Amino acid sequence: MEKINWSRVLLGGLLAGLVMNTGEFVLNAVLFAKEIEEATRKLGLPAPSGDFIAKAVVMLFIVGIIAVFIYAAIRPRFGAGPKTGLIAGLIVWLLGFAYPALMNTMMGIFPLRLTLIGLAWGFVEVAVATVIGAWLYKDAVALTAAYQEKRA
Repeated sequence: MEKINWSRVLLGGLLAGLVMNTGEFVLNAVLFAKEIEEATRKLGLPAPSGDFIAKAVVMLFIVGIIAVFIYAAIRPRFGAGPKTGLIAGLIVWLLGFAYPALMNTMMGIFPLRLTLIGLAWGFVEVAVATVIGAWLYKDAVALTAAYQEKRA
């Protein structure tokens, strides 16, 4: 069984996190800023503070690392490539995005329309981010083989 290349998981995960953070900024601060402000105001919640935003950014980098870790873990079974990256992204989206978003909607925290748009956006965002992060991932065996091929 292949060993996981942790430095590549970290590198690919940080890239995936950057992609997701960029997507979330566009979604929340540009496209739906007014609707999110209205939804939080109706609940009597303050607008997201700088502290919250900083924590959310860090969390998405962690999600990116987890996504690439899942890719690395399932890669021996499903093979290297974008298809496996999409599978890893789907797992992350279901557990980290879809489930909590739907629970919040069922509790009346966010309107269904906003949730569905966020879920669709998040699906594309996480899938693309995971495939991009997985692109940077190479296991130790592949790196050694590539190095030896260059030397020959």
